[in-house]
Amino acid sequence: MRQVRGFAHGPTLNRRRLLAAGGAATGLMVLPGPVSAAPMERRLRAAPGRAALVGAGYPDTEVWTYEGGVPGPLLRVPQGGRLRVAVENDLPQETTVHWHGLRIPLAMDGVPILSQPPIASGETFVYDFVAKDAGTFWYHPHVRGFEQVERGLSGVLIVDEPEPLAVDRDEVWVLDDWRLDQLAQVTEDFGHPMDLSHAGRLGNTVTVNGRIVEQVPVRAGERLRLRLVNVANARHFALSFEGHRPLVVAYDGQPVAPHEPEGGLIVLGPAMRADIVLDCEGRPGDRVSIVDRFYQGREYRLLDLAYDREAPLREDPLDAPRVLASNPVPEPDLRDALTAEIVFEGGMMGGMSAGMMNGHRTDMRSLMRAGKMWAVNGIVAVGEAMEPTVTVPEGRTAHFTLVNRTAWPHPIHLHGHHFRVLTRNGAPPPHREWRDTVLLLPEDRVEVAFVAGIVGDWLLHCHVLEHMAGGMLAVVRVA
Repeated sequence: MRQVRGFAHGPTLNRRRLLAAGGAATGLMVLPGPVSAAPMERRLRAAPGRAALVGAGYPDTEVWTYEGGVPGPLLRVPQGGRLRVAVENDLPQETTVHWHGLRIPLAMDGVPILSQPPIASGETFVYDFVAKDAGTFWYHPHVRGFEQVERGLSGVLIVDEPEPLAVDRDEVWVLDDWRLDQLAQVTEDFGHPMDLSHAGRLGNTVTVNGRIVEQVPVRAGERLRLRLVNVANARHFALSFEGHRPLVVAYDGQPVAPHEPEGGLIVLGPAMRADIVLDCEGRPGDRVSIVDRFYQGREYRLLDLAYDREAPLREDPLDAPRVLASNPVPEPDLRDALTAEIVFEGGMMGGMSAGMMNGHRTDMRSLMRAGKMWAVNGIVAVGEAMEPTVTVPEGRTAHFTLVNRTAWPHPIHLHGHHFRVLTRNGAPPPHREWRDTVLLLPEDRVEVAFVAGIVGDWLLHCHVLEHMAGGMLAVVRVA
C-alpha cells in the first residue's frame, strides 16, 4: 500500500507539501431545500468506519463516524421545531452527544453524570428538544472528547430562520484538522502531556467537510452564504478571503449587524462558528486563495475559489437584505446583576505553582503526573460532577469577567446559554454580539453577561479539548 509522504508529528503544517493529494473535488455540504415544520426524528449511530480524508491513491483513514460519515449527517429543523434523535452507541467506549450552542433542558445537554448517564456500548439514548433559536450549531461527544472528536465524531445542525437570506447558494464548511501518521492514520497519542500543557492537539492535515479541498467552484456575480464551523480539537483559524469582502452576519448562530471583520480575517477558535455572506466579485476564470493566517509564520492556503468561465450571473451585487432576524435570547440587565471574576490559569509558561484538586492543595509537579495542568479560580477539575464556581438565581443577570492568566489562547464555552460580550480589555466590541464561545487571548480580560434562564448545572470550559481534559472546566449553577 502506498504511503503518504510527509505526514509529520506535531503542529507544523506545510499545506503544499502535506496536502498535495487533495485533487479537485470540493467536498462541500450544500443545504437542502425547505423542510417541514413537523417534528423531525433521526438516528445517529456512532461506530468505527473509514474515510478518504487525504484523497485518491492513499489509504482510507480509520475514523469514528455518525451514520458512516465524517462529518456526521447534516441535521436541519425549522426554528421552533422539535427534534428527536436516537443515538446508538456502537463504539468501544461510552459516549454522549452535546448539542453545542442550543438552549435546551439540562437533561438533553449531553454531559456525562452532570446531565445524563453516559451511553454504554450497545445502548441507545434519545435526545428530544425544541430548537428555540435559528442559526448554525453543531453536535459532538462529551465523553473523552479529546479522543472521540479527534477520531471524527461531529456534525452540524442548522435551525432554519422563518425568512432565510436571499442567496444563490447556502453552504456549510466544517473546518477540522487531523494528526496523521505515514499511513494516513490518526495517531494514538491522545492526551499527550505536551498537548495537555501547551496549545492542545494540533494536527498536520486540514480538511473541509472531511476531505482535503483544493478548490471550490464559484460563478462571477453569485452570492454565497457560508456557514463556517470549527470542529478541531485545538486549531484556531483566521481566514483571509484574498481580494474579497466577506460580511459576517452571525456568530455562534446568533445574528449580528453585517460587517466586514477586523483586518479582513474570520477568526474562529475551536467550537466557534461564523455565518458570512460572500459576493463573488472576481472575473470569469479567476482563481482566488483563502489563506489561514492565525499562526504567525505558519500561514497556508486552505483552498481556492475557482471561478468558472461562464458570463457573470449578475453585473452588480444582489439587491437583497443581508440582515438576519434576532433570536428570542433575553437581554441582560446589569442594574441588578450578580458579578463574578473567573480566572483561567495554568499550562506551560503560565506561572501556576499549585491548585486545588479533589479538595487538596496540590503542587504543579503532582498535578502534571495526574495529567492535570489547568485551573479555574484555583480549582483543577476532575470530571464534570463538581461543586459550582458560581450560583446564579434563575432569571437573574450574571455579569462575568473572564480572565486569561496563561500563555495560550482559550475558547471559553458556556453550556445552555448565549452571552453578550460587553468589553474586551476595557473596550466594547465594535458590534453588539452574542456568543456561546468567546476567544480569550493571553492576558485578555473579557466581560460577558447573560440571563440565567434554564435551571441546572451548566459547564463553563475551554474548548481546546486537551485543556478541558487537563482541568480547565467549571460549573455555573442556575438555581
